[in-house]
Parts: sequence; structure tokens; C-alpha cells
Amino acid sequence: MPRFAANLTLMYTEHAFADRFAAAAADGFEAVECLFPYELGTEELVRRLRDLRLTLVLFNLPPGDWAAGERGLAALPDREAEFAASVETALACALASGCRQLHAMAGLMPAAVSADGRAAMQRTYVANLRHAARVLAPHGITLLIEPINTRDMPGYFLNYQQAAHDVAAEVGEPNLKVQMDLYHCQVMEGDVATRLRRHIAGVGHLQIAGVPDRHEPDSGELNYPFLFELIDALGYRGHIGCEYRPRGGTSAGLGWWRRRVRQA
Repeated sequence: MPRFAANLTLMYTEHAFADRFAAAAADGFEAVECLFPYELGTEELVRRLRDLRLTLVLFNLPPGDWAAGERGLAALPDREAEFAASVETALACALASGCRQLHAMAGLMPAAVSADGRAAMQRTYVANLRHAARVLAPHGITLLIEPINTRDMPGYFLNYQQAAHDVAAEVGEPNLKVQMDLYHCQVMEGDVATRLRRHIAGVGHLQIAGVPDRHEPDSGELNYPFLFELIDALGYRGHIGCEYRPRGGTSAGLGWWRRRVRQA
């Protein structure tokens, strides 16, 4: 059975962020992920993980000015120094917390970006990812890139699975993998099972949510019981991040997960 990690940015929002670790542990999760753990402070983060016996499996590099609408730095020309600094910030947190996967968000394209402008972003993206992967490799840390759908994040630079794997091939670093969110994949492309079969060797992390409303993965367009069986059959041994927005209270909506645990 796949191993699941609670996403503490989208789940357990009925609690303050610092209290979501305990809430997830109380429900039986042994692993968690989040977008940005930095607000908690490294010492407090490590203490909560240790005391609750939780594994932190993923978080993001600092994304620029999130409050002002920025969604990553990796593909933004003239922001290379800031991106390099974000790698060092994330690395320090990862080493302290034991996290071994970091996601570098690409960033948003300017409105009506030209072909030349997009090409410049692509060059910046590849160079920044190569730099980050080489910084992280000696520490055994995998760098991830994620295609994100244009409905939830208009203008995001990376949207399609094949494009992400093409970038990884161009970067050419073995510790650069793709973070495949089945929700984003279904919204943009569909044919999720075929894409899993095609790309699983280059996937470092999986995430799930119901489609179309990004709620629990127990209803909607995707047949998750089938997909979970396929993921097992394909030999994926990483965690699956539950990056969804609960319809109501998080704990009350975990019936789909408890059924999976009972079946194991």
C-alpha cells in the first residue's frame, strides 16, 4: 500500500500551523509535508518532528514574495542570486529536519511573454536547477520540479508532465526528479494512468487530491483505488502527499485513508 503524508499547508487548517503536526500524528500519520516550514523556526520544527515521531518528506524553497503574488524564483531572469540564497536557506532547514526532498517553484511568466522572453526563462530555469541540484547532491537531497495547472495558478511557467521530464533531462543531474501531482495532471492533461506508466521512473514524489474541487480523493473524476493499485504495481516506494483541501474538518474526512489502512 502507498505511504501517505499529510500536507500541513492545506490540511488541518482548523488549527494554527504549529499545532497541525500534533493533529496529523493523532490521526495516525507518520509523515508530513508542507509548502513552507520557515515561519515555525528550525528549532521548533525539529522539536515537533522529534517529539511526535514524524518524518518531514517535502517542503519548498523560499518562493520570493508570496504575499505579493510571487510563486517561485527558479525561472526568473535576473533573480539568480536570490534563488541561490533560497537554496542555502532550504538546505539548512532540510539538514536540521532530516528532510530529503526539496521543491523549487519555477515562478510566473509575465503577461503576454514573448518567445524570446520564454526562451530566456527556460535558460535561467535550467541553469538554476543545475546549480541547486549540485549543491544538494552531496547531502543526499533530491530536488523536485512540479507541473502546476493554469486554473489554480495562472501564468505558472511549468504545466505539463512531459515538459517537466524534458527539463530534467536537459539539466542532466541525477538528483533532479519530477513531483507529479495527479490533481494537476488530470486538470491539464488527463490520461493519468498512462502518464504514470510513462513517467514513473523520473518521478520523485506523488501528490493527490480530488478533481475538480481539490477535496478528499474519495470522489470526483479520478478513480484513486485503481490508481493506488497501479502505483504499487509500478514499484513506487516513496510517499504520496495528501495535498487537498478538506470539505470540512480534516479528521472527519479521512475515511478514505482509514479504509486503505484497514485493507493493508
